[in-house]
Amino acid sequence: MSLVDKLKHVRIVRAILYAIVGIFSYPGLAIINSLKIEGTEHIANLPRKKVLFVSNHQTYFADVITFLHIFCAVKWRKSNRLGVPYYLLNPFTNVYYVAAEETMKGSWISRMFTMAGALTVKRTWRKEGTEVRRGLDPSDTRKIEKALNNSWVITFPQGTTKPFAPGRKGTAFVIKTVQPTVIPVVINGFWRAFDKKGLKLKKKGTLLHVRIKPPMVIDYSLPSDVILEQVMDAIEQSKKFMLQGKHHRMTKEDK
Repeated sequence: MSLVDKLKHVRIVRAILYAIVGIFSYPGLAIINSLKIEGTEHIANLPRKKVLFVSNHQTYFADVITFLHIFCAVKWRKSNRLGVPYYLLNPFTNVYYVAAEETMKGSWISRMFTMAGALTVKRTWRKEGTEVRRGLDPSDTRKIEKALNNSWVITFPQGTTKPFAPGRKGTAFVIKTVQPTVIPVVINGFWRAFDKKGLKLKKKGTLLHVRIKPPMVIDYSLPSDVILEQVMDAIEQSKKFMLQGKHHRMTKEDK
């Protein structure tokens, strides 16, 4: 285990990193842009472990940073808002997030984000510029399962910022194995406000929307494919929502 991997399990290290990242990211989320949060009542009384957040993905880091801000604010009993970020004085650190291994090795900034609680997994999408599917890596799923047994975990089932991309079976496998409380989250506006990494502002005055849904009701005995389909539907990235989006765009063009 590398030093970076060791440090990410030290809560005081993560608390310091959350405070630093939080101070620098707050203006872009809540001042330069507008952040609308819905559904924090669904996470206010969750257990301290075996909670899996599943969400669509629009940037590499801004999505996760926003989730951490929200979790910290809820810890300080704020409802559907961030307000003044004094919550960074004692942030919520009992959370990890799943990220592609290649992304987290890119720079010193990405290594810092690794120390903030990244569970790095091998990308199942890209090989020499082409999109491919590789088999599940058991070590990756075990890593996520271990974190879930002690903490919250954020994952993006699509593994890419491309909208309506298919979900990864690994997410459903983890859900079947650990049987966590699964909280779907739908985000929007981040792709418009930030660059792909989510670290540079692209457009000011953007509405950033985070909608936290109630815990999913899941029959863990169902096949993984069925569970994955339910997850993709919950985060509004299934074929049904893709077709609705196409219909909406066509209707606007007709007008």
